[in-house]
Amino acid sequence: MTSDAEPLVRYAVDRGIVTLTLDSPANRNALSSRLVAELEQGLAEAAKDAAVRAVVLTHTGGTFCSGADLSEATGGDPTANPRRLVTAMRSVLESPKPVVAAVDGHVRAGGLGLLGACDIVLAGPKSTFAFTEVRLGLAPAVISLPLLPRLDPRGASRWYLTGSVFDAAEAQRIGLVSEACADPQEPLASILDAFRKASPQGLAESKRLVTAEVLRVFERDGESMVAQSALLFGSEEAREGMLSFLERRPPRWATE
Repeated sequence: MTSDAEPLVRYAVDRGIVTLTLDSPANRNALSSRLVAELEQGLAEAAKDAAVRAVVLTHTGGTFCSGADLSEATGGDPTANPRRLVTAMRSVLESPKPVVAAVDGHVRAGGLGLLGACDIVLAGPKSTFAFTEVRLGLAPAVISLPLLPRLDPRGASRWYLTGSVFDAAEAQRIGLVSEACADPQEPLASILDAFRKASPQGLAESKRLVTAEVLRVFERDGESMVAQSALLFGSEEAREGMLSFLERRPPRWATE
């Protein structure tokens, strides 16, 4: 992965495991067009390497991913951001290598969609989660594609509708994460050892089984969710919500 600029997604290989590290702390690892392109490139490189057994998706800094890059979302084609996120999530799901997220930081909005696309998610004690879209005049439309097939319905209602912050234990309870742990590196080591003992064909075909239903949701609802998201992003309420966020002030509709 070569570039004149420092990469936003770092690629490293060790003993058959690729680690993709989101490394854009200036915007809290927001899903900018460049970061998503580098993430997709890393997944593609891992997929074509026969020696690679699995991918670990992790982060630098205190935020795993803050969601859409709102500086890119406030102008231009309103379908660009949601379609970019759908492509990124689908790249994770369709990778023939298992993808394990190791998180110990904040996850918001579109970042939750990335977690939903991963096969295994390990979350440490510094992890917090929130579907913040509802507070910006938006809805978690495209990220619902991988999430709603996996989440407890009551949990989805509770956190989609309030936009409130919840912790790793609650994230495990509702099915957002596989394991809330004191240190994600501890269960990660044993999971990666298990992958190293597995055959490439066995991993790829087993992953195909567990992702099949989620991918069917992408086929069925992907375009309608992109359209809904674009409609919301172009609305007056969403413009106010995103502007208030960027200006660090309450939106007009907020009341005490």
